[in-house]
Amino acid sequence: MFRRRNKQKTIERATEYASCKDFKQIFTEDMVGLHRLAFLLTADHAKAEQCFVAGLEDSIHGNPVFRQWARAWSKRAIIQSAIKAIAPAPKRHGALLDGALPETAEAQWQNRNDVESIAAVVASWEPFERFVFVMAVLEGYGLRECAALLACPVQDVVTAKSFALQRLAGQSVTEVVSPDREYVLRNKSFAQAQVA
Repeated sequence: MFRRRNKQKTIERATEYASCKDFKQIFTEDMVGLHRLAFLLTADHAKAEQCFVAGLEDSIHGNPVFRQWARAWSKRAIIQSAIKAIAPAPKRHGALLDGALPETAEAQWQNRNDVESIAAVVASWEPFERFVFVMAVLEGYGLRECAALLACPVQDVVTAKSFALQRLAGQSVTEVVSPDREYVLRNKSFAQAQVA
């Protein structure tokens, strides 16, 4: 009787966790969104593909995760793979918050209101600012969580986020689409609200 009850509890606990099949389904259903996340982080198609595959492998073979957390865990696995591949580090010099965009990136941002234009602008940024923007603004990670994942002080994340939002503040109203969320950047009012 005791063994049967323990076996049943073990089976019940096992069904609470995401299985290999669950992660394969997530990566199949949201392939475009997850690959887009990897590309926004790496700004390189080949590295994005590597991070996507590494994220799938980490999700399947990593620690057990509750089924309801599986989607968020999949994104986190891709983010961690991108961090390993790129090793973004904060700048340690001069004025970080200059607010200027390269002319070509600025023109692309103003002319195209889609994910490709966002990727074109973000790809021209330093890796650390790009990672902070994608993680903190597009994916909604907290400042402390970003700092923990990027292994840096929270102040570096705050500075990089401010820098990214200042770069975007002068741009026209633009929809920034993430696989799960939609953000509308409305000139300076949005940037100031996010920096505060």
